[in-house]
Amino acid sequence: MKQRKWLAALLTLLLLAGGVLLLWNTGFFTCIGSLDAMRDYIQRFSPFSHLFYLMVQLLSVLIAPIPSNVTALAGAVLFGTWPAFLLTWIAVVSGSMLVFFLARILGQSFAERLVSQTVTQRYLDVIRRKRDIFLILVFLFPFFPDDLICILAGLTDIPARRFFLIVLLTRPWGLLVACCLGGATISIPVWAMIPLGAAGILIFLLGLKYGDRLEQALLERFRK
Repeated sequence: MKQRKWLAALLTLLLLAGGVLLLWNTGFFTCIGSLDAMRDYIQRFSPFSHLFYLMVQLLSVLIAPIPSNVTALAGAVLFGTWPAFLLTWIAVVSGSMLVFFLARILGQSFAERLVSQTVTQRYLDVIRRKRDIFLILVFLFPFFPDDLICILAGLTDIPARRFFLIVLLTRPWGLLVACCLGGATISIPVWAMIPLGAAGILIFLLGLKYGDRLEQALLERFRK
């Protein structure tokens, strides 16, 4: 059983390496700074552009230089808000679970290759202590390295099903905003982003401080 897990992990890493090589050879990383260039780049792979877009969004969970929000914007311009969001949701949830299981199978040595020691020291202990409430808040607000935190979560004892549920329900919302902006569904003025960001940080800090009490109070209420 253990050998099968290691073999699956090895095959996954080889496929990911192949994906990165494909992106590099086709000039993906030269398009990161421009929304128009990113849109044109994805469109080049028509009639398989949807599939290619899904692969790019999946790899964005593993490769820090790939900005999933920028690619989500470009995807929404090409495919429309909801098709781009659905593809992004599938890719990001799948990628989050992939790195979670790789970290759980391969352990600390794998995590150290992708996550810096500074990030590990800052977040790993908090994830272990606060666990659910911390992960929920991190995934809801776009101020934290959520892709890296998925890797660190694999080093904790959180059940895989619970982690999947948290990722499924919390990770898509920031990407939905990006897809809505790209698809011209909504428009957020620059002046509104400052109070929204400040409110997000405040909610995060309050949740981190009082999350355990709130969770316990809710549990006691439901037990009655």
